[in-house]
Amino acid sequence: MQLQQLASFVAVAETSHFTQAAERMRVAQPSLSKQIKALETELGAPLFSRARGNVTLTPAGEALLPLARRMLADADTARREVAELAGLRRGRVRLGATPSLCAGLLADALARFHGDYPGIDLLVEEGGSRDLVRDLARGQLDLALIILPLQSSDPSLVTEEILNESLVVASPASARGRKAYIRIDELRGRPLVMFRRGYDLREATLSACRQAGFEPRFAVEGGEMDAVLRFVEAGLGVAVVPSMVLDGRPGLAGTPLAPPGLRRTIALAHRKDVEPTRAAHAFRATLLSYLLVAAEEGSLPQGVALAQQPAD
Repeated sequence: MQLQQLASFVAVAETSHFTQAAERMRVAQPSLSKQIKALETELGAPLFSRARGNVTLTPAGEALLPLARRMLADADTARREVAELAGLRRGRVRLGATPSLCAGLLADALARFHGDYPGIDLLVEEGGSRDLVRDLARGQLDLALIILPLQSSDPSLVTEEILNESLVVASPASARGRKAYIRIDELRGRPLVMFRRGYDLREATLSACRQAGFEPRFAVEGGEMDAVLRFVEAGLGVAVVPSMVLDGRPGLAGTPLAPPGLRRTIALAHRKDVEPTRAAHAFRATLLSYLLVAAEEGSLPQGVALAQQPAD
């Protein structure tokens, strides 16, 4: 009994017409008739009654129809599962991430994933959290590492909190008189290097300053993460940045904000109405495993902690 024979049988049963069934199956009618005849011979019973030009199921055909449909559905499921497994050798993951993550933790996690799944193409879109939320909602990304809380009330996104991180005031490492902590109101009148619009860090800094009762003064604004850090190194001003981006930058120092300070939550997000591919699921598992091991070994950047125990 072959799947093609069962598919032809179901097509005839559903159309009650051999010619229409052949058109659906995209085969010549004589070929389809031979498949039905071969199936009837193998089963030892006629499946259709062809009296007076009408094609109807015989009792044997009625018994076979639900079984045939189930077998074809199971075969289709098997094909999809195998195809998706094969996709882990040939697929792709479209990942969005903020510049601070691209410059920090993400590189090592991507390297581990690439080592486990070398055939999967990794497409990384770097941008501000608000831009990534927009691209994710438009279907241009499979997953995105974004900042909570969302600035959009879009209910179509599923978010999973993975990291909490402190924000610090970055300044040149050569600067003198550095304190253990700095209060937000001490930034009053100090020149700030500010991110471009679309960065949550920009909005977080502006909101904190305004809550402290002042409008910040910008020395320069409009930069991406790397540009902001370079401007601070050059002495143009200070900037409120995630603590992790200062790793590996000896020219910069980070001063924590006075308790309770400023913190941000990093989440992994995907669209609620689109089930992530197996490749995307595999990346999630790799990322969470990497973060869990890093936390257990104490190798997460200073000021970074797991938001929760990663799920399996």
